[in-house]
Amino acid sequence: MWLYKFGKALCSIYFKSQYKIEVVGTENIPKDGGVLLCSNHISNNDPPLVGVTCPRDISFMAKEELFRMPVIKTIMHGIRAFPVKRGMSDRNALKAGLSLLKEGNVLGLFPEGTRSKTGELGTGLAGAGFFALRSNAAVVPCAVIGPYKRFNKMKVVYGKPIDFEPIRAGKLSAQDATDIIMKEIGLLIENNTLDRHST
Repeated sequence: MWLYKFGKALCSIYFKSQYKIEVVGTENIPKDGGVLLCSNHISNNDPPLVGVTCPRDISFMAKEELFRMPVIKTIMHGIRAFPVKRGMSDRNALKAGLSLLKEGNVLGLFPEGTRSKTGELGTGLAGAGFFALRSNAAVVPCAVIGPYKRFNKMKVVYGKPIDFEPIRAGKLSAQDATDIIMKEIGLLIENNTLDRHST
């Protein structure tokens, strides 16, 4: 979609002008097939930053309210986003997400469901585990390491796909599956701290 490519180009210019961004592990993202990309959430800038640094196009869930405004709705569809109702189980959003994965696309999620006010990793919601268990998609953890301060050094780290085959064969709940994903995100954050002297 031209709007996605245009937006990605603009965001790339913005981030390069505002921050010193290091990207690690893009080779861990499969070049084709369904991918469930799960990241921590520290800022409203996370979706465009992950979108810019990921070598593949990503479809993100976005709050339903944005799709009630005609112009914004057109833009959201143009950048491959789809609506989700917050605070409840949205079956339509779950079906849409599964369809994207089965069609070989990349679905981007922030399992915490909301931004972390402290910057610390929070508890993930069961939705991420649902998609991981109900699809055959590769599950790739991602960590955005900041904070977002002008000219500050930042890092986006993509981890190796989590081996979900034995997990899918078991009887874990969606929440248990999410907890596994969150643990991997936590390890990425722990093992990729920033050198503050270089900021």
